[in-house]
Amino acid sequence: MALFGRSSRAERRGTPFSALIVGVGNPGREYEGSRHNVGFEVIDELARRASVSLKASRDKCLLAEVHTDFLHYLLTKPMTFVNNSGQSVGPIARRYGIGEIHRVVIVHDELDLAPGVVRVKVGGGLAGHNGLRSITQHLKSQDFVRVRIGVGKPPSKEQGGEHVLGRIPTAERQLLDIAVQRATEATELILKHGADTAMQQTNAD
Repeated sequence: MALFGRSSRAERRGTPFSALIVGVGNPGREYEGSRHNVGFEVIDELARRASVSLKASRDKCLLAEVHTDFLHYLLTKPMTFVNNSGQSVGPIARRYGIGEIHRVVIVHDELDLAPGVVRVKVGGGLAGHNGLRSITQHLKSQDFVRVRIGVGKPPSKEQGGEHVLGRIPTAERQLLDIAVQRATEATELILKHGADTAMQQTNAD
C-alpha cells in the first residue's frame, strides 16, 4: 500500500532506503530510562551496532542513515514527544521516499505485554497508544510493522502516565535491558529477512 496518495513524489533522489525504523519516546534527560522510552533505547543500540551517530534533522527528530553492502535504512528518534510522533515520521517518510507502509517499522512500549516480553506484529489496533495514533494519522495507515516491548499495565488507568514515565524498579529495569537487546535483534531480522521471519523467530519465545 502506497503512502500519501498517488500524486505524492519523493523529494530525495539517490540511494533508495529499504526501511524507516522509528523508536518512540520523549526527549529530555528526565525521561531517560523510562518505560515510554524503550523505543529510543533500541534505536540507540541499532546505531551503536551500525557505527553511526544520530544527528538533528529538519524533520523534528534525530536521524541517521545506515549504508551497508546489502542494506540501506534510516534510524530515527522523533523529538516531538510521544503523542505527536507522527509530526516527525510523516515528513521523514515523504522526504526519503518511504512510500510503502510495510517499510515503516515502529519500536514502542506496549502496556498489553508483560515487562520484558518482545513481539513483532504487522498492523492491528492502536491499544490506546497515542504515539501510534499520531503516526497513523500522518501516514494515513496503521499497517506499519511494530516491534512491541512489554512494560506491563499500571494498577489503574489513572496511574498510566506515572507508570510509563516514572522510575522503574531495579528488577524490572533488568528485564527491560534484556528486552531492548531482543527488540534490537528482532528489528535486525526485519531488515534482513522480513517481518514474517521476525515474527516466527521472535514471537515463538
